[in-house]
Amino acid sequence: MEPIRSRQNQLVKRLAALGSDPGARQRAGEYLCAGSTLLEEAVASGAEVTCVLAAEDIPGLPVRLVTPEVLRAVSPLQNSPGPVFSVRMRPVPPAESLRRAIVLENVQDPGNVGTVLRTADAFGIELVVLCGACADPYNPKTVRASMGAVFRQSVARTELSGLTDALRGLPLYGAALAPGGADVRALPAGPLAVAVGNEGKGLTAELLSLCAGTVRIPMTGRAESLNAGVAASVVMWEMVRQQI
Repeated sequence: MEPIRSRQNQLVKRLAALGSDPGARQRAGEYLCAGSTLLEEAVASGAEVTCVLAAEDIPGLPVRLVTPEVLRAVSPLQNSPGPVFSVRMRPVPPAESLRRAIVLENVQDPGNVGTVLRTADAFGIELVVLCGACADPYNPKTVRASMGAVFRQSVARTELSGLTDALRGLPLYGAALAPGGADVRALPAGPLAVAVGNEGKGLTAELLSLCAGTVRIPMTGRAESLNAGVAASVVMWEMVRQQI
């Protein structure tokens, strides 16, 4: 098969848009990844790899050969030898299988969102809900920060008005520094969701009004708060600790 040599090829332009345009990702239900390690992780995770651009054939995968110049132009990584590939987004789990969810509100750092995806995958949290102005979970930076967890972790995105429906009846607690919050170790052992807020401002008053209660992470040092990804990781550990 003759390799694609033009950056103006329609397939090349389509995959490039998946890497740079959140709207294109949402319309297609796919996102762009790069690198052989992530490709191996996607295949091992059972993710639906829809297209692979590579300089040489890879058995068992839908590969289109391209020149190294085209590959570098499409890749979200600088000086990447490839491959570049698109993956179908995972569906949201059915309501009957949903027991635990972590909610992020206005968490804008792709590294933090990727860390939460990775930790949720590690602890068996069925759903990550991104509420408000969160970083795109399928941004190439977020995908890399998730270390492949994005291939296995279900994600839902919603505005605050749709949060209750997204949680499908799970009781919601807010992680906040507000006075009167319970120790996070007192979280109920059953089905629940916990919300973690923006890196600088925490949870909004509007989201807190939807919560059955608030919890805090006890700290003995001088830091006033934790990084959003770290705080969410501590919360998720407490959500599952009694079942591990």
